[in-house]
Amino acid sequence: MAALWAGTSVYAQSTRLSEQAGNVVQTHAIPGGYAFQLDNGYATITAYSPTIIRVRVTKETPKTDFSYAIDDLTPHRSWIKAENDALTTDSLTIKITKTPFRVSFQDKKGNFLSGDDPALGISWEGPQVTSYRQMAPGEKFIGWGEKTGPLDRRGQSFVNWNTDAYGYAEDKDPIYGSIPFFIGVHDKVCYGIFFDNTRKVFANFGGGVDDDRYYFGAPDGDMNYYFFGASTVPGIIADYTSLTGRTPMPPLWSLGYQQCRWGYMTEQELLQTAKTFRIKQIPADVIYLDIQYMDHYKVFTWNQERFPHPKEMIDSLKNMGFDVVTIIDPGVKIETGYKAYEEGTAKGFFARYPGGKPYIGTVWPGRCNFPDFTRAEVRAWWGDNFKASHTDNGIRGFWNDMNEPAVLGGKEIPTVVEFGTGNNRTTLAAVKNVFGMQMARATFEGTKKDMGGNERPFNLTRASYAGIQKYSAVWTGDNRPEDEHMLLGYRLLNSMGLSGVPFVGMDIAGFSGDASPDLFVRWMSLGVYAPLYRNHTAINNRYHEPWEYGEATTEIMRHVIGQRYALLPYLYSAFYQAHKTGMPVNRMLPIHYTYDSAVYTDKYGTEFEFGDNLLVCPVDSKTMIADVYLPGKGTTWYRFSTDEAYPGGDSQFVGSPLTDLPVFVRAGAIIPEQAVIQDTKEAGDGILYLHVWQGATGSSFDYYEDDGHTYDYEQGKSYRRQIRYDPGARRIVLGKADAGYPTRFSKVRVVLHGATGWDNVQINGKTTRISQDQKLYFVEFNNSNDPITIQW
Repeated sequence: MAALWAGTSVYAQSTRLSEQAGNVVQTHAIPGGYAFQLDNGYATITAYSPTIIRVRVTKETPKTDFSYAIDDLTPHRSWIKAENDALTTDSLTIKITKTPFRVSFQDKKGNFLSGDDPALGISWEGPQVTSYRQMAPGEKFIGWGEKTGPLDRRGQSFVNWNTDAYGYAEDKDPIYGSIPFFIGVHDKVCYGIFFDNTRKVFANFGGGVDDDRYYFGAPDGDMNYYFFGASTVPGIIADYTSLTGRTPMPPLWSLGYQQCRWGYMTEQELLQTAKTFRIKQIPADVIYLDIQYMDHYKVFTWNQERFPHPKEMIDSLKNMGFDVVTIIDPGVKIETGYKAYEEGTAKGFFARYPGGKPYIGTVWPGRCNFPDFTRAEVRAWWGDNFKASHTDNGIRGFWNDMNEPAVLGGKEIPTVVEFGTGNNRTTLAAVKNVFGMQMARATFEGTKKDMGGNERPFNLTRASYAGIQKYSAVWTGDNRPEDEHMLLGYRLLNSMGLSGVPFVGMDIAGFSGDASPDLFVRWMSLGVYAPLYRNHTAINNRYHEPWEYGEATTEIMRHVIGQRYALLPYLYSAFYQAHKTGMPVNRMLPIHYTYDSAVYTDKYGTEFEFGDNLLVCPVDSKTMIADVYLPGKGTTWYRFSTDEAYPGGDSQFVGSPLTDLPVFVRAGAIIPEQAVIQDTKEAGDGILYLHVWQGATGSSFDYYEDDGHTYDYEQGKSYRRQIRYDPGARRIVLGKADAGYPTRFSKVRVVLHGATGWDNVQINGKTTRISQDQKLYFVEFNNSNDPITIQW
């Protein structure tokens, strides 16, 4: 009995109470900011710009500084200065309370943005560290990456732990990706926070706690967050992506329609599928190979019975205008004589248990080892392996799957498994959330090198962390063929876009089951307005190719996919904007309508802008009359399909038949289009169609072209021009082209929608003929790099 009570006493003594950072003991200047010695820790506040502030709080003075998300952690200018009990920049005031240590942020007008909770601040429970923060009345939260649920995160809690979430529910958390970045909105102000911690981060945006407090933290590591104090949501996104990186320009072919299936079993089936697209004249650019192409699912191999002639097959597909994307998994089969296994073992490249024995997990090939992608030499080795098996065969697209990392049966890999070497050794608990990102990085860097260094690979990943946009597109994993999943998918894409990842998509028509004909039509129609337009389904499900639902549906698909190809000039320009500024392609409405409460509601929270000028209102496959919200009081919106005008700032009931998704274009907008082509390698008719919607206020559009497949644009070999519409002056101006690359379009056709009194049109002072096509007036003229003015 005494021993039992003694044990209980030991347990009681071992429980931990929380402890806070304590009071400020000493302050001194450091490069880029200031350091604070605390009773129970050490803090630094540094500035990366007038609106980007880093707060780092640790138990001890840190000896190293490293980030998987941010390439350069050095502050390169002195943006910050001390004034009394505050630090200031040109844009922000950072108030410091010394007893106890607390930090809060104000804009230059004195408006409170965000700050530590006065009672709790930054606290530890053992190694677990948490930032408790003030929550303003009515505050809303958006972002936090690939998370299910409604657009507004208030009242929800989340865990970041990249997970193979097959057929996940609409409220499943976590799923595949972890991006601990969010934006808070309250009282006509907004701010952003990025918590750069790769462990099993948790966040509670007011769920289960008082309405005046929210918090985020991690079971170990630093309290290391970046505060973004730009005055607008676009400004915050620009600042966040200036740190974590922006997407390179994707290959143009990757923006076309992509057909995928787990279950193209043979070379003949793949070629026949591609031929059917061309016979039926349904545009497409990409076809995928899932795990069946490999020899017993071993990476960097080909199944010689199913796919005996990979190079000849890929050459045939290229001759039909198709690029091929092949799946790649991280598990390397344990098999004597297998090159990848033998090399990885000999070089010690696999993740291991303490003591050095490689970890073994069961995936598609059976028992596998897993490369340690946290090491540069392992990433280089991985990338080199693509040359003989993939890039030398003409493959330019790579699909990183199962990289949470996942093993079969939904089992958890022991977190004690080790990664890194020397002083950089750590465990899976610290790097699980970046494993997939580092695999995607290895694939991207390796294949780019293997293809000569100037050809753009298309890279796709399931698992992700902040900064993944530098290396890869992302898709949202193994979804289900249900209306709810279709709508959830767009909230996921929009949240990922806000979180810095513009090239995102989902398995259109659903992965884990059979889509109904109506759902298939609706989802494919919505897919036009996803950055990644990929149809995918699982083995043993019905085929989801565009002709598999009958001739009537095939005709609809021909038109729907054709819309995507017509919009490619508009979409490619939107990707250039993402590349330069971080602005996503799919834009949740709070980006530009930040203080409109209607856009945060469940009813309208799935709506989004596609590029600068299109408003997309997703509707389920059962709803034929939709309740949509058109934001912007005083704005006029035109139905994209009919030019019917609607006032902004209110909801409307509109028809939503399966053949006409509710999509609207802003009055005054400019949308460049092209003739429908069968693939992006096709020249088309050489006409750039500039559609302009008449409105009381005008707009400008930054138009962009390049060769679509190399990195020459980084040396200025691109075609850019600003197009402006001034309705007051009755003028459209194509500014002088910055023509480091020749445009693909020898002619321009300007189409004016909603035109009244469009007569006496002059182009650069010369009267021209007005033409009409289906009630729309247009003028057509030869393209030129010099300024072109259309006046009427």
